[in-house]
Amino acid sequence: MNFPLYIAKRYLFSKKSTNVINIISGISIIGVATGTMALIVVLSVFNGFDSLIKSLFNSFDSDLKITSVIGKTFIPDDKMKSALAISGIDKYAESIEDNALLKHREKQYIATIKGVSDEYVQMTGIDSMMAEGEFLLKDERNSYAIIGQGVAYFLSLGLNYVSPTIQIYVPKRIKNVQLNPDDAFNRMNIVPSGIFSIQQDFDTKYVIVPIEFARKLFDYTNQISAIELKLKPNQNPEKIKEEIKNIIGNDFKIQTRYEQHELLFKIMKSEKWAIFLILAFILIIASFNIIGSLTMLIIDKQKDIFIYQSMGASFKTIRNIFLFEGWLISITGAILGLFFGIFVCWLQSTFGFLKLEGTGSFIIENYPVKMEFFDFIYVLATVLIIGFIAAWYPVKYITRKYSATV
Repeated sequence: MNFPLYIAKRYLFSKKSTNVINIISGISIIGVATGTMALIVVLSVFNGFDSLIKSLFNSFDSDLKITSVIGKTFIPDDKMKSALAISGIDKYAESIEDNALLKHREKQYIATIKGVSDEYVQMTGIDSMMAEGEFLLKDERNSYAIIGQGVAYFLSLGLNYVSPTIQIYVPKRIKNVQLNPDDAFNRMNIVPSGIFSIQQDFDTKYVIVPIEFARKLFDYTNQISAIELKLKPNQNPEKIKEEIKNIIGNDFKIQTRYEQHELLFKIMKSEKWAIFLILAFILIIASFNIIGSLTMLIIDKQKDIFIYQSMGASFKTIRNIFLFEGWLISITGAILGLFFGIFVCWLQSTFGFLKLEGTGSFIIENYPVKMEFFDFIYVLATVLIIGFIAAWYPVKYITRKYSATV
């Protein structure tokens, strides 16, 4: 039997001579439990938003994207073709991206025209993110455009309009500029067949068209801006990336999904851990109750300290009794906090009690929640470390004061 732990458990649950000690101990446990629960809930909500944004980006971005380091376009050579034959690659699509001026009636807007090959829709989930219309880029006679919801808003464009045709203007690349300004631009018309809604960065930027239409618009022949790859299931993107790089060399940039939006994901991760540190600081303040509780308990148990000493207990044993007392308060609060945190997250994910403001303007109605195992480890470790520090101070100094050996 661990004597200090046994006595600490008796002190925690037994009634003290002064009732306020029980009250402060209870407040300490509630404070630690509340802080722990807040950490679990907030981190789980951040995980939910992170998972949601990644799923939205996955519907537009490819697993890997190859672009040229020098210049906006390139022509695939034999090395590139051999790299695309790597066993881990499932499909690939060629694309062309460049800015253009869009005009619909009296409205004008600058957007990015993205011309894609036929394999593009098989590689992404953009056809499942249609807010209006259908994902149709061409038929036997015509080419069509898929426009972002933000682009449609700025152009005041709807698919039900009598004339939804979009005029696209881009500067000519080949011919010299004439005195007539109209001769300096390529102008093509296209009718939208659908409107997609993914995320504001995409919705306000992109217009997707067939790659043949984009090449004609930008005066390209067989040039492309990028090759987008879809990997087979259970493939490691970093490993495939290195294999491709070894074949095509350093003239091309290969980016994973994370690297295509690296800044955004870094900001989200920084925000998550900034909130973690803020809530941990609040937990530190709440843990001051442990200091007060142990201080009053040690004062209340002066006679017990002298009895333990007369029975042969060392100063270390006496100190461990009250140190274990502080740990028990922290552990009890941490366990209760974890339990209630899991319960609150389960309620939110199951019933969605907490709604996002502005219903109808978001893809989801409720705050997303996703619990991750390592978050529980980080939170539990943080609570126990704070609890140890909070217990160490009063135990180190006050037990020494009331120990007869000093």
